[in-house]
Amino acid sequence: MNRNRQITYRRSLQRVLRDARIAAGLRQEEVARQLNQSQSFVSKYESGERRLDLAELRDICEVLKISLEDLIREIEDSDK
Repeated sequence: MNRNRQITYRRSLQRVLRDARIAAGLRQEEVARQLNQSQSFVSKYESGERRLDLAELRDICEVLKISLEDLIREIEDSDK
């Protein structure tokens, strides 16, 4: 995968996670509390300052009540 595509996917992931949080009616602090993390953890992954591993991504999806498959589909659809 070329560098530009990686950047595009990362930005899409950030946007989709932020939009899903907002759609769930949650503030960053609420997501962080449910993940046993600090609010800055959520802020950093939403802004792209922090990359997530698969386990973290799965946990975030659980809190946001979206499946990992739906998250990936959203990212791929936004790239079209």
